[in-house]
Amino acid sequence: MKAKLRAIEWGGDIHVPHGDLQRAAEVRQRTGEAGLAVSAYGSYYRIGESEANGLPFERVLETAVALGAPTIRVWAGSAGSENADEQTRDAVVSESRRIAGVAAREKISVSYEHHSGTLTDTNDSAAALLEKADHPNLLTLWQPPNEASFEYCLAGLRRLLPFMTNVHVFHWWPTAADRRPLSEGAERWLPYLRTVQAAGGSHFASLEFVRDDSAEAFMEDGHTLLSWLDSLQNDSNSVDS
Repeated sequence: MKAKLRAIEWGGDIHVPHGDLQRAAEVRQRTGEAGLAVSAYGSYYRIGESEANGLPFERVLETAVALGAPTIRVWAGSAGSENADEQTRDAVVSESRRIAGVAAREKISVSYEHHSGTLTDTNDSAAALLEKADHPNLLTLWQPPNEASFEYCLAGLRRLLPFMTNVHVFHWWPTAADRRPLSEGAERWLPYLRTVQAAGGSHFASLEFVRDDSAEAFMEDGHTLLSWLDSLQNDSNSVDS
């Protein structure tokens, strides 16, 4: 709570392992006691691969239910858009529809990770995937693609807004190998956040990838993010009044 952030995404890789319902319930309780909301379950479930490797989506879902997560983060396949043929894309669409329908029965959405090496690696591919799957419970997270121009990132954000749940916030510049203080990314991030705010609805903005994975950098970036969100909220209130 020192960072004064309001929510947290828990991961299925370390924090809340798939199928460990006791652990999920404990984490849910401790999160609430700390005054935080659970923003998502980062399952690392990979469509088209995880089931074949022994991880049924139903195990992921029951863990998310015990955790109290509103959405489950999944990966859209294991091939980037340039390397995926039509059969591969159709298989991802089909399984996406299935798991979105299963999760809907528990009132939990499914959100694609917006990431390289999957079918959400470009603006066009991500939008086409969501449009083809065409399921109301299938959504996406968003983050700026590595090393892409501001204009490209903003265009992608605007295009995916109708499907968007949460935003992953970090500032890598000029390459993915360079983790920079979030404060240095104001020129990019403030327009992104304004765009999300203007669209309405409820979205979590989650910090990810701080410098050297250090607690000090996390606290610094947390302060920056909160100051941005507070200033945007104040601007909105002044307009409304």
